[in-house]
Amino acid sequence: MDEELRRTLPVIEALAENISIPVSIDTYKSKVALRALEAGASMVNDISGMRFDPEMPKVISRFKVPVVIMHIKGTPKNMQLHPTYEALIPEIMDYFRSSIRFAVKSGIPEQMIILDPGIGFGKTFEHNLEIMNNLDKFSAFEKPLLIGPSRKAFLGKILGGLPPQERLEGTAASVAISIIKGAHIVRVHDVKEMARVAKVADAIKQERII
Repeated sequence: MDEELRRTLPVIEALAENISIPVSIDTYKSKVALRALEAGASMVNDISGMRFDPEMPKVISRFKVPVVIMHIKGTPKNMQLHPTYEALIPEIMDYFRSSIRFAVKSGIPEQMIILDPGIGFGKTFEHNLEIMNNLDKFSAFEKPLLIGPSRKAFLGKILGGLPPQERLEGTAASVAISIIKGAHIVRVHDVKEMARVAKVADAIKQERII
């Protein structure tokens, strides 16, 4: 935890003072989230869906900030060992239903909940492709949808083993498809390039320049 705080707090403090864009803290530890929100963060991205730390819902409810509930199977240490599902999309949807109920019961308003199906978190190559191809199914929850395909390993496999820094075109394709399929937020490394991709994808989807 100390290392997380050392790395993130100075950045959050500097950003919060100089930009009006919301700053998100990516953590599943409630104490880190608390300190980050006190420092100026305005959103929490929890890869555990608030399931690893029982104090996390209390922190988010107290600050009344948006929270990203991500689907994960297992923990970061074991999630990629042998991820198996009987029915991937229905199981993720069940996870979201129970997570939304838990969040609301914990005092978090439904309009503050963002959903992330968790590309690469307890998923095989085939699982990632299935999620990408079925993103529109998650629109049934009527919640903002976040997706993070940027530079992920499944893109490298498609592109013949290219390393992460050479997956720009693959990321662009996955970002465009995600937006067309209903994603509202995309997590990316190459911000300038993906902002252009998003602008084109949005214009095509909305049939107008956004």
